Amino acid sequence: MTVHEFCVIASGLDPTADDFESRFYEAGCDDATISFQRGHVIADFSREATSVEEAVASAIAGVTAAGARVERIEPDSLVSLSDIAARSGLTRAAITQYAKAQRGKAFPVPVAKVTSDSPLWDWAAVAAWLFRHDRLSPEALTAAEVVKRANDILGVGGTPTLDTLRQSRSVLEPAA
Repeated sequence: MTVHEFCVIASGLDPTADDFESRFYEAGCDDATISFQRGHVIADFSREATSVEEAVASAIAGVTAAGARVERIEPDSLVSLSDIAARSGLTRAAITQYAKAQRGKAFPVPVAKVTSDSPLWDWAAVAAWLFRHDRLSPEALTAAEVVKRANDILGVGGTPTLDTLRQSRSVLEPAA
């Protein structure tokens, strides 16, 4: 078993209710720190599970069982060059060179630009590129894909399950 760390961002519960925290504990979220910030419930998990898919799916089920509505999973999938460096363990200079095509080819293009000087990349796309170039572990790639898949499902009003999250392993599994 491995410990997987991530946050579930949720809403729909009154943080001043006497049973606010105990609801999560009773729903199986005893491995999460529960807080309320900027109108959102933050469940910061350190969940032991055999896979990241199992950890995320069971955390979503627990938060839902506590009566909250899951909005998204973090860490956020939009990342800056500094975020990419921190998540990959590479230097900011190396990531900048990849992004500018000074080192390696076909680095993913930014998906959003906050300003012309602050582009943001899709972490799952960058993680796949780094994995293909032997710069990221398979576990880190899987975690990036699972969080992206979970957030995609949540974004259309669905509920991610273990089966739907297992579909995230496409890059790592051989073609049929």
